[in-house]
Amino acid sequence: MANNKKFKSIRFRLFGTLCVSIVLIIFCLVIVNNVVLETFYMYSKTETAINISESINNYYNLALEYNISDMLREQERKNNIDILIADENFNIIYCSNQEIIDSLNAISPVLSTRSTIIYSQKNTMVQSIEESKNNQYLLLTSYLDNGYITYIKIQIQPIKETVKISNDLLLIIGILMIIIAAIIASVIANKFTKPILQLNNITKRMANLDFSQRYRISDTEDEINMLGRNINEMSDKLELTIGRLRSNNSKLEQNIEEKSKIDEMRRQFISDVSHELKTPIALIQGYAEGLIENVNSDEESRKFYAEVILDESNKMDEMVKRLLELMKLEYQERKFVDSEFELTELVKEELRRQTVVLKDKNITIEFDDSKKVMVYADQEYIEQVVNNYLTNAIKHVEERNGENKIIIRTENRKDKVRLFVYNTGENISKEYINKIWGRFFKIDSSRNRNNGGTGIGLALVKAIMNNYNNDYGVTNHENGVEFYCDINRKPKEKKMSKNGDEKDGKIK
Repeated sequence: MANNKKFKSIRFRLFGTLCVSIVLIIFCLVIVNNVVLETFYMYSKTETAINISESINNYYNLALEYNISDMLREQERKNNIDILIADENFNIIYCSNQEIIDSLNAISPVLSTRSTIIYSQKNTMVQSIEESKNNQYLLLTSYLDNGYITYIKIQIQPIKETVKISNDLLLIIGILMIIIAAIIASVIANKFTKPILQLNNITKRMANLDFSQRYRISDTEDEINMLGRNINEMSDKLELTIGRLRSNNSKLEQNIEEKSKIDEMRRQFISDVSHELKTPIALIQGYAEGLIENVNSDEESRKFYAEVILDESNKMDEMVKRLLELMKLEYQERKFVDSEFELTELVKEELRRQTVVLKDKNITIEFDDSKKVMVYADQEYIEQVVNNYLTNAIKHVEERNGENKIIIRTENRKDKVRLFVYNTGENISKEYINKIWGRFFKIDSSRNRNNGGTGIGLALVKAIMNNYNNDYGVTNHENGVEFYCDINRKPKEKKMSKNGDEKDGKIK
């Protein structure tokens, strides 16, 4: 058991990791030495010979005036090579020394057994020739365009012996590195083991909801020190959160009391609906009884009675429809069909519908319909919002400082458009500033029917805006009141739900 713990310790794993890494690196270097080094060496020498051959050919083709001997001697000195140029009858045009002539004379019997062609293309051939164990060279034979033959001899060292020496050196380096790795692993492990054991003890206490112990922060800003600081912060937050949970636990009893308040709100809702329906029902009942009892015998009076009944029935029908719509919106049971449309045109159409009322009340409208404002939402519901705001403004507009007007404007805000509807008139009391968004709420507590409306309009605006998660509200100004709301300018980005399904911006 103790041995298993030892093998699982940080010191052993760190030492093992370093050793394996060093062995792998040495192994890769040995493979490169044996496979790549010799090939690369021969390739480099071959490229050198071919380039010199091409330079000589270009010299004769261009008929350059300077002496080629100087150029050839420079190449011989620079690359440690021998060069021989002969014509078609093997008359020597240029020769470095006698050694290359001797090599060419001795090449015939060697070709069959110790010569390897490593390059052959067009008029150029490169051979690797091994005359003896210690005498190996490359020989390039190239036929120039003018009929001359160029021979280039490049002496090469026994590369295999070089590879062996390199491998032996790598093995010695690897052994030394493993010894150094053992020392480094021991030192590092000792440095990191103590704080890690301390952190482990702290987390065990935290698991048992004991947050009394803290990690001692040192002056060094390393990862373990940062981890200790984060664990201390986590311990503080967990202690605070658990304290809050215990506190919230005691508030659950209060939630039971709030449930009774919700029941009271339901009863209030039924009471409000009953109150709203009581008056039109009473009117319909009264005028219907008048018709039955033939209170007025003339045709005009009967027609008036019938029109009152029809008008009140329509009001009841409209209120019920709006109330049902409001409930569906509040419980998010209504699917929005979003599309792009022009907000300016929608506002213009709503103003056109209210033309008669605006003239009767001598209201001045300020609205810039020259700019094109595009939004992305359900046009039908945004039309309801604009209609409710405009109707509300018309209903409460009053003359202030000689002005009796309504101002409609828009303002771009990032990915939204904010719509403002302002009317001159009396400010809304702070007492009612939040209550006006409730169902059936009217500032006039007597609910005078002469003012019209059901008290559902602003509640509909609130429900629509909440479905879109957009801001809405009202602001008092010196001479009037301004309502506002935000409308999206483009579709919402799709998000992934917890179960992996895509969610779009539409509300169902």
